[in-house]
Amino acid sequence: MTGIVVYGAGGRAGRAVTAEARARGHRVTAVVRDPARYGDLEADGVRVVRGDVTDRSTVSAIVGGHDAVVHAVSPFSGPEQGFADLDPEFFVTAADALLDGMAAAGVHRLVAVGLFANLIDASGRPVMDDPVAFPPEIRPFAAAHTAGLNRLRERDGTAVDWLMLTPPALLEEAERTGRYTVGGETTPPPEARLSYADLAVAIVDEIETPRHHRARVSVAGR
Repeated sequence: MTGIVVYGAGGRAGRAVTAEARARGHRVTAVVRDPARYGDLEADGVRVVRGDVTDRSTVSAIVGGHDAVVHAVSPFSGPEQGFADLDPEFFVTAADALLDGMAAAGVHRLVAVGLFANLIDASGRPVMDDPVAFPPEIRPFAAAHTAGLNRLRERDGTAVDWLMLTPPALLEEAERTGRYTVGGETTPPPEARLSYADLAVAIVDEIETPRHHRARVSVAGR
């Protein structure tokens, strides 16, 4: 049995990872900002705690004694939310807090959920740089997410073996198939889609049997 910390356990990706890990018999610590709002996450093998992915001191305290950490936190729910409260450094701060806090606690596997917007398209540029393919109004969030990815890449000396798994644009609520394909830095075919459940399968697979190291790769259904 592996101990897994899931940051952002109250979101769609975090819930799917929590459910998948629990179904495989792993011990899960589900981290949310307000545990009172997520009583439904409590179950055998799942402990819900308060935490902040950008606070390295609490990261260290929470992850100690576990084997891996999943970062599925997003401060942005959609364009309707607006950007008045968006911290452009959110993902950079989270990357530093996780890498430092995990290293201090002796936990060495991190799997983060990536963003389709910074995969590379057929023309060799990030999707977020194509105003036709990607809504310009969402670009501030994409830029913040990309900065977090870049921070992970910059920290070559970290003891943490990190991986960012990036789903396609069509990430949806659908049944678990247990099947997926892993690509590289480029976008999957336009018709590619993936369920949150199968994203969770890919994440837990990478915790149980790490195959990709200090890299960002795409993942899609098949």
